Amino acid sequence: MPTSRESRPRRYLVCEPRHFEVRYAINPWMRAEAPVDAALAGQQWETLMRAYRAHGHTVEHVPPVAGLPDMVFAANSALVVGGRVFGSSFHAPQRRPESTEYETWFKTAGYDVYRPESLCEGEGDLVPAGRYILAGTGFRTARAAHDEVQEFFGVPTIGLQLVDPYFYHLDTALFVLEEDAETGEANVAYYPEAFSSGSREVLRRLFPQAVIATRDDAMAFGLNSVSDGRQVFIAPQATGLIDQLTARGYVPVPVDLSEFRKAGGGIKCCTQEIRS
Repeated sequence: MPTSRESRPRRYLVCEPRHFEVRYAINPWMRAEAPVDAALAGQQWETLMRAYRAHGHTVEHVPPVAGLPDMVFAANSALVVGGRVFGSSFHAPQRRPESTEYETWFKTAGYDVYRPESLCEGEGDLVPAGRYILAGTGFRTARAAHDEVQEFFGVPTIGLQLVDPYFYHLDTALFVLEEDAETGEANVAYYPEAFSSGSREVLRRLFPQAVIATRDDAMAFGLNSVSDGRQVFIAPQATGLIDQLTARGYVPVPVDLSEFRKAGGGIKCCTQEIRS
C-alpha cells in the first residue's frame, strides 16, 4: 500500500438518535443501570456529522422511527457495493423492523434491495476490503449468509469467526484503513483476540502490514472507526491506536460517542457507507 495517505470523498447514510435509548439487552454492553443521556447523545452524534461534512463527505438521513432505539446504528442495515444493496435480517427480534425502514429508504432512492434468507446484520459483519469482503460470524450473522453475499456481489467472501461476546460484530474488532482501487490491495486495523485462532491466521496472511490494536483500545471502541483513506474518525479514548495510526501517516479525527457505547455502538455503527 502507498505510504502517502489520500482521502476519498464518501457518501454516508445515517439516522438521527431521536429515539435512542437502552430498552433491552442484546449484547454485554447494554445495561439498564446505565441510562442514556439523550441530550448528550444527540450532541455527540451531531459532532460526528459535522466532522464528516468538514472533511468533504456527503451525509444522507433515514428518518428515525419511534420504538426502534437502535435504528441509529445505520451500519447494520445493509451492505452497499457497486450501487447494489444487500439488506439485513436481524438476529434480535427487537431490531427486525429496522430492515423494512432502511429498505424503504433505499427503494425510494432508486435502489433494488436484496433481503437475505439467512441472519445477516449488514456492515456490522460485512466489511469490504479491497478484492475481498470480510465476513464475521459467531454471534449475529449466520455463516450461510456469507455464501449469499458472495453470490450476490460476485466478490470473494472471507469468513472470520468471532469468539469474544464484547466484539459481537466484526466492525467492533476490525476496520479498513485504506484500499487501492487499481490493485485491489487493502490494509486493516484489528484486535487479534476477538477472533478464533484460524481466523487470526487468515488475517495475518491477508494483511501482513495491519495495525494491531490492544484490548484496551478495542474496548474503547477504537476499532469501530471510519477511515476515508487518510482521516480516521476514531474514539478519543483509544489513545494507543491513535498513536499507531499517527505514526503510519494517518490523521486521526477524535469524536467521542461514549453515550452510544452503552448500547454497544460507536462511530462505525452509526455510519452506513453507500458505495456507488
